[in-house]
Amino acid sequence: MAARLKIPGGLFAELAAEFAGTMILILFGVGVVAQVAGGGIGDHDSIAWAWGLGVVLGVYVAGRISGAHLNPAVTVALAVFKGFEWRKVLPYSIAQFLGAFVAALLVRWNYTEVLHAADPNLTIKTQGVFSTLPGNGALPVGEWGAFRDQIIGTAILLFLILAVTDALGTPPQANMAPFIIGLIVVAIGMAWGTNAGYAINPARDFGPRLASFLTGYGGAMRDQTGYLYFWIPIVAPIIGGVLGAGLYQGLIGRFLPKLGAPEPGRLPEQETRESVEARNG
Repeated sequence: MAARLKIPGGLFAELAAEFAGTMILILFGVGVVAQVAGGGIGDHDSIAWAWGLGVVLGVYVAGRISGAHLNPAVTVALAVFKGFEWRKVLPYSIAQFLGAFVAALLVRWNYTEVLHAADPNLTIKTQGVFSTLPGNGALPVGEWGAFRDQIIGTAILLFLILAVTDALGTPPQANMAPFIIGLIVVAIGMAWGTNAGYAINPARDFGPRLASFLTGYGGAMRDQTGYLYFWIPIVAPIIGGVLGAGLYQGLIGRFLPKLGAPEPGRLPEQETRESVEARNG
């Protein structure tokens, strides 16, 4: 069996990659919402596409070094079902949060004039630029409806990520897995964005939420009813991610031919059946 690929810099390099990849994701994701909500340029579809493209670009940035989780829900699910080292779960999650936080600060700084013009008091009107809200701040969806929604949406995400990256299934070839994962996020945004804004990623929500809270959005931790909402897009995606990964393993993964296994936790580095067979002699 071939030796595991050595990454120069070890864990530090992996954390730097998670930081950078998540930062790229949020620069495009939060940036597009700032443009739509603050400048009136674009619409729901441009938001969905920019978030998906942000995922694509972030995965291409980080994939070779860290596996490009970019999402604590992904990291935890891979630790539960795919052998990712538990000792790395917290460091990865912190790096993802910091990448999202720094990116949101950059968006907040760059769009300062536009956001203040659209919403001088920095209220719920533009809070959704940075973080999610039940019913997107306007529709009749309660906190527990949002909690349910985030479990379902993240379960879909992890189920499909595992399907796309399983070397024993039918993974996309020619290094196209990041693009397909981006399309998954676009599809979730277009089909599952109403109830809670499809955070499906604790770092994506809490990093920008904290950045906005520290830069003038005093109500950022609460929803439009005053409920202390920030914990829902953290806890529900973790639960949903584990459920989705478990469903994939139970319904699909365990029935695939057992030719070998890809390196734990390295989602974008796809192996073909031939490479798995060669690696295992």
